[in-house]
Amino acid sequence: MTDKKCPVLTTADGAPIGEQQAMTAGPRGPVLMQDVQLLEQMQHFNRERIPERVVHAKGSAAYGTFTVTSDITEYSKASIFGKVGKKTECFLRFSTVAGERGAADAERDVRGFAMKFYTEDGNWDLVGNNTPVFFIRDPFKFANFIHTQKRDPKTNVRDMDMQWDFWSLCPESLHQVTILFSDRGIPASYRHINGYGSHTYSLINEAGERVWCKFHFKTNQGIENIMDEEAASMIGSDRETHQRDLFESIERGEFPSWRVCVQIMTESQADSFAWNPFDLTKVWPHADYPLIEVGQLELNRNPENYHAEVEQAAFNPSALVPGISSSPDKMLQARLMSYADTHLYRVGVNYRELPVNKPRCPVMNYERDGSMATAENYQGQANYWPNSRENTPQTDTKFNDPAWSLGETIVDRFDSTVDHDDYTQVGNLYALFDDAHRDRLTTRIAGLLGQARQEVQMRQLCHFFRADEDYGKRIADKLGIDTDAVLGTTAAV
Repeated sequence: MTDKKCPVLTTADGAPIGEQQAMTAGPRGPVLMQDVQLLEQMQHFNRERIPERVVHAKGSAAYGTFTVTSDITEYSKASIFGKVGKKTECFLRFSTVAGERGAADAERDVRGFAMKFYTEDGNWDLVGNNTPVFFIRDPFKFANFIHTQKRDPKTNVRDMDMQWDFWSLCPESLHQVTILFSDRGIPASYRHINGYGSHTYSLINEAGERVWCKFHFKTNQGIENIMDEEAASMIGSDRETHQRDLFESIERGEFPSWRVCVQIMTESQADSFAWNPFDLTKVWPHADYPLIEVGQLELNRNPENYHAEVEQAAFNPSALVPGISSSPDKMLQARLMSYADTHLYRVGVNYRELPVNKPRCPVMNYERDGSMATAENYQGQANYWPNSRENTPQTDTKFNDPAWSLGETIVDRFDSTVDHDDYTQVGNLYALFDDAHRDRLTTRIAGLLGQARQEVQMRQLCHFFRADEDYGKRIADKLGIDTDAVLGTTAAV
């Protein structure tokens, strides 16, 4: 008998289910195709898994809170760094890098440290590791490097010749290799590691001034590592040691936390730095660029469903907010594209609509449709820009990043409509047409332009007049619009 206190089992479409046995033709007969409950269950089961991450496939995560403890608004206008005491919800995923989803937690490997902050200006994702450097600085080597950490294409086993062959041909990897094989190469748990943004980022203040920045997360639990023999023993008895430790510590109310700090380098300091400050294989010495505390990050809530909230979580270095921007770091530049692109493939084009990935602030853009689109943010609004329709999202130049000066090259968003003549060649073409051709041309245009709003008609007529006065006059006459009114508008513009 069903406990009346329990909810009633339903199909995916919400219909209540009476029995949960297969429908057959007699007790020993075949299953019937009309058993849609069974078919639905099998069809969904066949599609339960999504492609695992190419890198960082094995991971654990939790929700938490970032709290500002020090004022750094002189460096950044980002809302997350507002007044002291300000709290922002966040989500942090730890991971191993090389192994598949079934890999053991206690393997010697770099640990991923990916963070999503749900700020009032949109999601800010900081995707880093537990090391301040990486194996390579050239993004062209990244996919090739990861191949060496996976399986040999012929034997399908991990191959040390592949790994060391690559490293021996890439001396820039030596810094990270030394860290990986040091006593810090196997953390005791995710709670006992530091996190690093690793890349160099921009911080931009209200005055539009830029400084370069590196992010550090210092564990308040202290650094703890294990040696090879202990790791082997742990793997032999429990392959989920880090997952279990993180989940159970939060369930007990022992919330892990990290001290959040930044290093700051001015643009002039960057010009005279001993190394390329945007080189991912290098650190900024703390003696020259000391840590500045920003806040505290605490993890205090476990996910309710691993697949929905951890496996489908998507972190993008391109998820930046006003006050925090990118840098000339070549690896970062490539990751700005590659991470978002892999989520489009792995989870789907509307992955940002999943609760774990969804911004906590309104999202207003012209990205439309695709699988699983809800249209929640835009309903029937215009799906193109620029537009002059009512209540549609428009740009605001106050959110532009300041330009970069890279030697003699300026990096900025240059207005493609400035210093361009868009009318002379059109007028020359119109002048080549005979009178009959001009009449057919303007008739065709007037027939369709007449279906647009009058303000659109007037705006477009101004362009025709600028190209050739006769061109504009013919169309205006066929639309029944006063030519003098249009010419007055053109003069005013």
